[in-house]
Amino acid sequence: MVPMVRMSRERFEQLVDDALDGVPDDIAALIDNVVVLIEDEPPEDEPPDLLGLYDGVALTERDSWWSGSLPDRLFIFRNPILDMCDDEDEVVREVRITVLHEIGHYFGLDEDRIHELGWG
Repeated sequence: MVPMVRMSRERFEQLVDDALDGVPDDIAALIDNVVVLIEDEPPEDEPPDLLGLYDGVALTERDSWWSGSLPDRLFIFRNPILDMCDDEDEVVREVRITVLHEIGHYFGLDEDRIHELGWG
């Protein structure tokens, strides 16, 4: 897939970092054992226009067995985001929304609640 908006990987990574830096401190303090990964494309078994994916156990689903588990993974898919946007300003907004959307899943929010909050 050739994205509509052209942007270096480094610039895109900076936008993801900026979105993470924009998470309010009181919420960011609650995020633990999560790694954020940027991939060009979603996995083959996912829709090709998928923007992000949370792979882990939501906080609302955890109990004592969870201790010591590998980090949860929050994926941001670069090419689908670039493909859906018309300019860099739109990419900035979509990256922020996608990061917040996937963080919402980490906290156990479902799609309806995430959309109510304006995160996707």
